[in-house]
Amino acid sequence: MNYKYFENKDCEFYPCHKMEEQNCLFCFCPLYFLDCGGKFKMIEGKAGHMIKDCSDCTIPHLPNGYDYVMKKLEEKGV
Repeated sequence: MNYKYFENKDCEFYPCHKMEEQNCLFCFCPLYFLDCGGKFKMIEGKAGHMIKDCSDCTIPHLPNGYDYVMKKLEEKGV
C-alpha cells in the first residue's frame, strides 16, 4: 500500500463500518467538526447537546478517502 491507504484488520473495532475493505488511515475523521459533505446525522448526546453521528459515513474509509479528506480540509482552510 502507500501513505494514502492503511488497513488494520487486527484492530479490535475492525470493521467499524459494514465494508469488506476499508481504509483505517482516518480512524477518527479529521472532518468531524466541519461541514464535510458526508452522510451524517445529528443526535442528542449523553449531556443533552447535539453531536454528529458519522456511523453511516464511509467516505474516509474508501480507497479515495485520503484525497477527499485533503481536498475538503484545503477548501475549509484547515
